Amino acid sequence: MPPRSERVEHVEQVEQVAQDEQAEMTRILGIAGSLRKGSYNKALLRAAAVLAPDGVVIEVAGIEGIPVYDGDLEAESGIPEPVRALKERVAAAEGLLLVTPEYNNSMPGAFKNAIDWMTRPSSDIPKVFGNKPTALLGATPGGFGTLLSQTSWLPVLRALRVRLWLGGGSFLVSRAHDVFDADGKLQDAELEDKLRKFVAGFATFVATSPDA
Repeated sequence: MPPRSERVEHVEQVEQVAQDEQAEMTRILGIAGSLRKGSYNKALLRAAAVLAPDGVVIEVAGIEGIPVYDGDLEAESGIPEPVRALKERVAAAEGLLLVTPEYNNSMPGAFKNAIDWMTRPSSDIPKVFGNKPTALLGATPGGFGTLLSQTSWLPVLRALRVRLWLGGGSFLVSRAHDVFDADGKLQDAELEDKLRKFVAGFATFVATSPDA
């Protein structure tokens, strides 16, 4: 057995390699914009995380616990803890995936509310969203995907000055009940391949984007 000093040095070298590899990972945060436990959009985000290529980590986040925005609440109590925590994760991520349902031909109110909270105070918008590589995708039981929802997000994202990725086209999952099983696992091979390519393309966009 080597001397203790050599063993310690070896452990430190292994830890340093692990830290270097961790630092080189491209970190993307995905936010599912539904509160429903069995949400197809939560399932889509989990599938995207599994399909991330080597060197890429997609962290999964949600909007649970975020209250309806109220300026009086902000003035009296500041930023609620669930908002602060999610806001910090967005700011720290290199890229942002917004996985949006579609309600009544538009974005979900709860999802928009979460984004609105994260823009408070407005002076934080550049730090949190400015130049942030961002992509939209979504799933719905309907036949037209989340096209109208994603379209309704465009002026919001322009206002936040994110760097929106359009290279992968619109990622729209129609008739979601047919492509996910009862456990929320993606069971459509063609869609899985499409999602894998979408995630890889976005990851490349993130990795090659200039720093915000």
